[in-house]
Amino acid sequence: MNQTLRKLCLGGAGLALVLLVVGLVTANRALWQPAAVACAAGLAIGFGAVPWLRTYQFTAWIVCAVTAAMLYPNAFLKWGEFDLRNRWLITLVVQAVMFGMGTQMKLRDFAGVAQMPWAVFVGVLGQFTIMPLVGYGLTRVFRFEPEIAAGIILIGSCSAGLASNVMAWLARANLALSVTLTSLTTLLAPVMTPLWMKLLAGQLVEVRFFNMMMEIIKIVLVPVGAALLADHLKSAPAQNRRATEAIAIAGAAWLAFVVAGGRGLILPTGLGPAGAIFELVNLLLGAVLAGAAYHRLAKLWSRLPQLMPLVSMAGIVYFTTVTTAAGRDNLLKVGALLFCAAIIHNLAGYMLGYSLSRACGLDINSARAVAFEVGMQNGGMASGIAGALGKLGTMGLAAAIFSPWMNVSGSLLANYWRRNQAKPHTSSDAKAP
Repeated sequence: MNQTLRKLCLGGAGLALVLLVVGLVTANRALWQPAAVACAAGLAIGFGAVPWLRTYQFTAWIVCAVTAAMLYPNAFLKWGEFDLRNRWLITLVVQAVMFGMGTQMKLRDFAGVAQMPWAVFVGVLGQFTIMPLVGYGLTRVFRFEPEIAAGIILIGSCSAGLASNVMAWLARANLALSVTLTSLTTLLAPVMTPLWMKLLAGQLVEVRFFNMMMEIIKIVLVPVGAALLADHLKSAPAQNRRATEAIAIAGAAWLAFVVAGGRGLILPTGLGPAGAIFELVNLLLGAVLAGAAYHRLAKLWSRLPQLMPLVSMAGIVYFTTVTTAAGRDNLLKVGALLFCAAIIHNLAGYMLGYSLSRACGLDINSARAVAFEVGMQNGGMASGIAGALGKLGTMGLAAAIFSPWMNVSGSLLANYWRRNQAKPHTSSDAKAP
């Protein structure tokens, strides 16, 4: 985007801020509400014109989305007869977000498991113990309604998101460890997330372990797996590429048959074990089809990989907006407390993740990477699960509040650590003491 336009938007945000203040002072809702949205949008665009504010541009878009949804909720619930909270639409958006994130991963990222096993073990242990338990503790302290409380436990039980990798890079921490942990915890999420939800949130909401596991496979592993397949195809032998394309073509034909009514012919009696296997086969074929198609498109359009992070960001803004609009009434009642819970949960993740790492003998840069991994959760996964359960306006609220705060706090911490550099880590630093 043109820098002149960004500067104009920044100036427009200043004018909108003046109108916002005037509207609040005069109690003129028709003035201050659109001014608030215009100010938030102007800042989201204008931050790109100021180098030190660019890190916060995505967070500014999230704030803009929340502002617009809180002030004009009906505009983000339905367009005509179409429900923007439609379960299938939310699933597709979350899959697009995860695919975009997956394109930033590489198969070689998993090599870190063998290169620094102790550091990886410590990071995974922290990720899947500290945050679920801290989340559970907060629900006992704040006494939220059951579904909202379950949402806090849910986001605490999710894997780390790619934002943690960005923060590790900004902080000049152990980026290789950060990327490895994100990749591995993402693969473990289909088991660990429903397990913690069953143990800690089972009395708050109904948790069906297998159903939740399948949802996470659908919204996380399938799109990430498709992206990793595309990464593999870039350097795969010609024979492997041809075989993958043949499977993709067969998969496209099979999925077209299923959509056209083939499922009813194959499974006339409904679900059960056969239905689960049928669903899993469809998901795997869909992943191969998506990975092969993306590989082809990326070869035809070299800029496509650069645009995929923007696709993920746009998707996150979308379901943040819809979640906020759907849960507006609940947010008006518990928004301040939920924000306090978000701050405590996030800061506890940073502090306990760092402390655990240092206690286990990891060097400072590795401990900083683990702190980001533990403290920053995958809000997209949490929103997708809440949407799949039909509880976007309750269970999804924690993700809508926690995610923007995590980006703000992560940016602040990353910039602080960047200015206070530790000695570079060595390959032996990340081993067991």
